[in-house]
Amino acid sequence: MYGCQQELIKIPEIIPFLEYLCTTANKLINCGIYLARQWYFKLGKIPGKYNLEKKLKSNSNYQFLYSQAAQQTLRGVAEAFKSYQALSQKYLKGELTDKPQLPKYRKKGGMGVITYPCASFKAGKWSS
Repeated sequence: MYGCQQELIKIPEIIPFLEYLCTTANKLINCGIYLARQWYFKLGKIPGKYNLEKKLKSNSNYQFLYSQAAQQTLRGVAEAFKSYQALSQKYLKGELTDKPQLPKYRKKGGMGVITYPCASFKAGKWSS
């Protein structure tokens, strides 16, 4: 079972760093979408769960983020392409009325969601 907890940021000094983390995640998502789209158009294949991670490990955006957070971000991209593939098959069978579209790029300068595993947190300076 997974849980999610929302925390309000009460320390204004860390907000710029968090914004930079989220914009880096957004850039990594766009890199993953670009690579997945290229595989789809050139090879006709949808990336697997770990394919994007293997190819983008040397990317500066991937390296900036905590490794498990970067992996989770790219797995979200892979899941979006898997969903597209499943919906396309349903459309071809006539089970859907609207044709699905490939995942689109996120806006430049936008913020992406970052997911951190619980084990990566320690009680420290910012814990309440």
